[in-house]
Amino acid sequence: MSLLSAARAALRVYAVGAALMVAQLLRRCVRGFVEPVFSPQPERVAIVTGGSDGIGYSTAKQLAKLGMHVIIVEFLYCNLASIKSIRQFVQTFKTKKLPLHVLVNNAGVMMVPQRTTDDGFEEHFGINYLGHFLLTNLLLDKLRESGAPGRGARVVTVSSATHYVGELNLDDLQSSASYSAHAAYAQSKLALVLFTYHLQALLAARGSPVTANVADPGVVDTDLYRHVFWGTRLVKKLLGWWVFKTPDEGAWTSVYAVVAPALEGLGGRYLYNERETRSLEATYDPELQRQLWARSCQLTGIADVTRETFGE
Repeated sequence: MSLLSAARAALRVYAVGAALMVAQLLRRCVRGFVEPVFSPQPERVAIVTGGSDGIGYSTAKQLAKLGMHVIIVEFLYCNLASIKSIRQFVQTFKTKKLPLHVLVNNAGVMMVPQRTTDDGFEEHFGINYLGHFLLTNLLLDKLRESGAPGRGARVVTVSSATHYVGELNLDDLQSSASYSAHAAYAQSKLALVLFTYHLQALLAARGSPVTANVADPGVVDTDLYRHVFWGTRLVKKLLGWWVFKTPDEGAWTSVYAVVAPALEGLGGRYLYNERETRSLEATYDPELQRQLWARSCQLTGIADVTRETFGE
């Protein structure tokens, strides 16, 4: 990637972030962030990736307060940078003979220097997207078993507004030809939305009691910002209380996606501030969804059931 292209990617990412921070500041000044009231969720089991800190910890904490049995992926060890570790985690979880009603794909990295996972995947693509792609597919049987009509299981995948400026390069998903941390991060968040929409299409076609939705937390005060532009870190340090959401506020949309009665049986939604909104227009392209899904199946070594599901 040329210096001009890398600068363009960075500017687009920071422009989205700045716009969100302004919107969040206005909301905080005008009406504030009012914590939603969620109904109790006894006897439900949830897995939350990245649940040891930040938004993931707040999500797990809030779900536990609602009565859920929450499994935090860092505590039941799973390294999303390793296909072997993901498979071992799923095997370990299944030996516990627990149901699984909720999977929250929350873990991620942001703007990291160029480096690869244990399996050689670019880190944003491998951890943020591909690890969750594999984890979800390996747990779908447990989710289907645990879901029931009127009380379905739910997959909630955390993306971000950065997906709006993401570009999916199917010829170089690993950013190996050239690297921009900003472009790689945005691409991983775009991939998560495409994945969720195709997953929902597959689930709906099979009449599965499982739904899949995307949650966008907004701009949240977490430790993920250590690799971003120094100006953003300075704004976070000086004005974080006003323009950034707290981790608890950032988790509300994920929790809403997990428990809201209004979403029972409904999937393929992009949720922001506990409401449905439109994602990038390209994310609704079924052919692009299928292409990414097929490539992801090849990379993770699982079967692509798209043609079988849709009778093609």
